[in-house]
Amino acid sequence: MQEKLASFSIKNWADDDRPREKLVQKGSFALSDAELIAILIGSGSKDESAVELSKRILASVDHNLNEVGKLSVNQLMRFKGIGEAKAVTIAAALEIGRRRRGEDTKKITKIASSHDAFELLYPLIGELQHEEFWIVYLNNSNKVIHKSQLSKGGITGTLVDVRLVLKQALELGSVGIILAHNHPSGTLMPSNADKQITQKLKIASDALDIKVLDHLIIAQHEYLSFADQGIL
Repeated sequence: MQEKLASFSIKNWADDDRPREKLVQKGSFALSDAELIAILIGSGSKDESAVELSKRILASVDHNLNEVGKLSVNQLMRFKGIGEAKAVTIAAALEIGRRRRGEDTKKITKIASSHDAFELLYPLIGELQHEEFWIVYLNNSNKVIHKSQLSKGGITGTLVDVRLVLKQALELGSVGIILAHNHPSGTLMPSNADKQITQKLKIASDALDIKVLDHLIIAQHEYLSFADQGIL
């Protein structure tokens, strides 16, 4: 049994099947998602290789790496062959990837389109399992002055304090704001509550000569823009 288990270790694979060596020789871009995860895992179980185990993990989330990143350590440990150490390694590696993308958003200083706003906000709320409501404050050149989390709620919704939004806008000297929240369910359909809070903020902001420029609903790698849809 020990010999059979050892045969599934990456170091015992044929040269063409070794993802570590493949990465060194051909670069990380040459590896499949399963091969990259297999490097993190190191070895599989007595019944399957690390790559096969990785493929099984990916298949459980419809081969979506973002969904793998949402799996908790306990959820990863439910896969046969994944212990706590391997689960922690996978979770840490995917979190590094998420933070790396977050570093890129620091380059976005001006919002010229809904896509710019999406790129700015996705690393913050795009992969969360709970709902959060954020505000981006802009100056008269649409440059980002500040962005902040207004509320954090359960998966069913959040509470939005209109007075707090406008108070901070005035303190920052902002003349435009962009609203954004995520839908952990994955749907991009705005709820009645989403539309109501948008109109409530729009009416209150207009009275202070502050424009609500957009409201984004973010889910996975997609988003809905109230402004683009003409429902602002």
